[in-house]
Amino acid sequence: MNTYPSAVSPELVGEYPAYAKSGGGYFFDDVLEYRVWCHPERGAPDEFDGEDYYYAFASYDEALAFAEHFEGAEQPLVLIRQWEWINEPSPNEFIHEKGERVTEWQVEWLARGARQPGQIEAFIQQRRHTSE
Repeated sequence: MNTYPSAVSPELVGEYPAYAKSGGGYFFDDVLEYRVWCHPERGAPDEFDGEDYYYAFASYDEALAFAEHFEGAEQPLVLIRQWEWINEPSPNEFIHEKGERVTEWQVEWLARGARQPGQIEAFIQQRRHTSE
């Protein structure tokens, strides 16, 4: 049972760059892949001269099943794409950004659902009224 969205383009899973931004943005547009990072220092096989590495999956359920049975593996993370997001350069300062941003997220953050039209504007407006 898929508890989170599957990758938008399963044929591209594993093709995205390993390095991405981490966290942030509050909203997501697309799930690109789920990643399970493996650590030789925690018991994962040493496949890259002691460096950490990951396996990519199209669904959360596949990633979770792998992580639970692979020594030295973290719980899954999700690689997402944001076409619009919120930049928070300092506490309670919210800037609506547009472009393409790819970042790794905690999987639980997907529970908020994909970004909907007007959601970012409403989020910022609500925070402005709360801080006044």
